[in-house]
Amino acid sequence: MVLYANILLALAKLIELASGLLTLYKYILLASVVISWVNADPYNPLVSFVYRVTDPLLRRIRRHMPDTGMLDVSPLVAFAAIYVLQIIVFDTAYHYLTSSSMSIRVGN
Repeated sequence: MVLYANILLALAKLIELASGLLTLYKYILLASVVISWVNADPYNPLVSFVYRVTDPLLRRIRRHMPDTGMLDVSPLVAFAAIYVLQIIVFDTAYHYLTSSSMSIRVGN
């Protein structure tokens, strides 16, 4: 049973890592928003990286959104989706896996 508890704990840590990567993606998304405001050089390697990482997601969101003119709300939708994913799915799974792991360890 200790092996099963360790497997559950390892899965919890993987979920924690995925949540951390999504937090990093939120910062890159925020950088994309700031870069779009200051009209940075698109040939800068950092700007190019930020756009290459964020544009696929933002393009998919923009495809399903109505045209709002000059205001692009796709980053807000992306932030909201990431927050919902982190809070509802990842946090719930993490707490379930850690509590299950601890209850298995205490039970033995």
